[in-house]
Amino acid sequence: MPKTLRLTGDAEADKLLSDDPFALLAGMLLDQQVPMERAFAGPRLLADRLGGLDVHRVAEMDPDEFAAACAGPPAVHRFPGAMAKRLQALSRYLVERYDGRVDALWSDGSPDGAEVLRRLKDLPGFGEQKAKIFLALLGKQRDVRPAGWREAAGAYGEEGARRSIADVVDERTLQEVRAVKKQAKAAAKKG
Repeated sequence: MPKTLRLTGDAEADKLLSDDPFALLAGMLLDQQVPMERAFAGPRLLADRLGGLDVHRVAEMDPDEFAAACAGPPAVHRFPGAMAKRLQALSRYLVERYDGRVDALWSDGSPDGAEVLRRLKDLPGFGEQKAKIFLALLGKQRDVRPAGWREAAGAYGEEGARRSIADVVDERTLQEVRAVKKQAKAAAKKG
């Protein structure tokens, strides 16, 4: 049984992420241009406003109503309008392709790590890096470990790494990941 995630510093938000694969996937989608813990707390904000976070309901909601729920206050993201559109596109894709079963991404047909990565990259709003990070998160913290998952996740799958949200298990590791990201950003500016 996978342990409770500790990604946000908020016990209720972390419980939702631990219990609901759609919430975890939505948090990953929101994880850009905002602090990691804020991105992954976004699904709880939406769940509180919507009376739950159901992939079918999000897919079917009126876009303006969903955008208003994302806008808050507080907003679920720095760019709530754009993220509302992305979350609805993700939800619609999941409903159309997987009947809303998020876990089907890694369970249907017993896929290996490369196939799970391919499925993740096919998701609206997910590119190569985001897909690899999410695959690493599944393997490291959700006990979803198809054959070859570490190789498919690349550097994000390395044991003991501190590269991404996949490596955050408490406040200390959050700060370590943040420091690694800061170093990488500084190195990119120099190079």
